[in-house]
Amino acid sequence: MLNDPCFTSEIELTIPFHDIDMMGVVWHGNYFRYFEIAREALLNQFNYGYRQMKESGYVWPVVDTRVKYRDTLTFEQRIRVRATLEEYENRLRIAYQIFDADSGKRTTTGYTIQVAVEEKSREMCFVCPDILFERLGVQP
Repeated sequence: MLNDPCFTSEIELTIPFHDIDMMGVVWHGNYFRYFEIAREALLNQFNYGYRQMKESGYVWPVVDTRVKYRDTLTFEQRIRVRATLEEYENRLRIAYQIFDADSGKRTTTGYTIQVAVEEKSREMCFVCPDILFERLGVQP
């Protein structure tokens, strides 16, 4: 079911000057921002972006992340960032791939893991809340 294209979102960005370091390449921490922009686009496809999450009584902090830098990104380079939902039962695991928009070459891979935390009690949920399953259109 997760092979369904509705579980993937892709955005295009152009690398701004303020994202590069002294060596003229994207500073490593900015990749997480690119991941987040793609993640928000993916979650919005299900009408469960960060605003809707908060309104539903849950916050979803990132508790684990990984990035693998395969090639550099540079100023004014056009990139495509793909986010794919890989897991959703006990946590959200979203995989990312960054591609050069012109050549299609994959430059970066990574993932984030988020868990549901009930906002009022601040307690972590060991199973994702029903609202997530409803928005994804799947059974728990």
